[in-house]
Amino acid sequence: MPIATKLKQAAPLAAKSSFVPGCLTLCAIRGDTSDPLTARAFTAPERQYRNAFQRDRERIVQARAFRRLAGKTQVFTTGGSDHFRSRLTHTIEVSQIARNVAQALGLNEDLAEALALVHDIGHPPFGHAGERALDRCLRRHGLSFDHNLHALRIVEHFELRYAAHRGLNLTLGVREGIIKHSRDYTKAQHPDLAEYFLDLRQPLEAQLIDLADEIAYLTADLDDGIDSGMLQLGDVLENVDILNRCYNKVEHEHVGVEPKYLLHEALQLMMHALSDDLIHQIAQTTLAAGINSLEGVRAQPERIAALSPAMELERRSEKRYLYESLYTSEILTREHERAETVVTELFDYWMADPERLPASYYAECSDNGAPRIITDYIAGMTDNFILEQYKLYEAAK
Repeated sequence: MPIATKLKQAAPLAAKSSFVPGCLTLCAIRGDTSDPLTARAFTAPERQYRNAFQRDRERIVQARAFRRLAGKTQVFTTGGSDHFRSRLTHTIEVSQIARNVAQALGLNEDLAEALALVHDIGHPPFGHAGERALDRCLRRHGLSFDHNLHALRIVEHFELRYAAHRGLNLTLGVREGIIKHSRDYTKAQHPDLAEYFLDLRQPLEAQLIDLADEIAYLTADLDDGIDSGMLQLGDVLENVDILNRCYNKVEHEHVGVEPKYLLHEALQLMMHALSDDLIHQIAQTTLAAGINSLEGVRAQPERIAALSPAMELERRSEKRYLYESLYTSEILTREHERAETVVTELFDYWMADPERLPASYYAECSDNGAPRIITDYIAGMTDNFILEQYKLYEAAK
């Protein structure tokens, strides 16, 4: 029997009994007033009943960019159904998973939650299709679009919430996590990011966000895909082994119950299985390596946060199925092509005459260049707002 098949069959649905809750407390970010990761660029008053990362969470959820996530595509356009996930509802789901994982391991729950809440704030309208279109537009001008770096730009520059300074004035720990939670940067490529410890591994609280994100959307996209009618339950169960095992377990325990209720419970069980596996794998890897401090985590050459080999095969298999059956389906492909057309034509329209931009954006073109400012403007839009702008553009042609 091939080793991949053995690993696949061995993928667990339940946590191992040997796990000790809170076992990585020594590796957690402290978050107290003496912790350098709680430093802010501008002086801010302390709050008696909230720590620094709790205050960051509050600053994030009160930001306009955060509220606009409600009007941005996750997979299906936000106008398709009130029941489909938006970027905002997806973000809330990620924050639940991230906080649970951090709590189980004894990490800093408040930091993990803040990072989850801010992790998608840099995404433009129309999901990844909008991101691809903006990147192509910028590359014609020797630039590029990176939603992590754009998120940092938002929280440091574009959010105007305080009288004394621009930006949200988030802690160093949250700003580091914004740019490093899903990818790594080098000093050579980004000397402007030198303050974010680019030669050191990110803390575990930041590392777990990328996989919490994956767990959330792998579960949700099956749910929304079936709800939309674009995926059929029978076909999903035939091709997604982990959900099939979860569904069979739930069906055995609830004989005669309607499939839609069984599916909901099976999806919850699948999400818990993935989350539990992530918890145990992080703990196992960290303890086996003898890591017992944040400094030990930072010194590692590779990320610690990962799924077990068996569950990683499950993840890849499901993701491949979603790409082949949903993300690249004819219906979504047409939506993506339309979205890229809207973004590209509006970008070119404002590039041809930047004075057509709102006055506040046009005023920044001299310092930042029109391509970047136009990108800032488009990236901040909701799906509905950019479509309204496109109608005005078409009417003016």
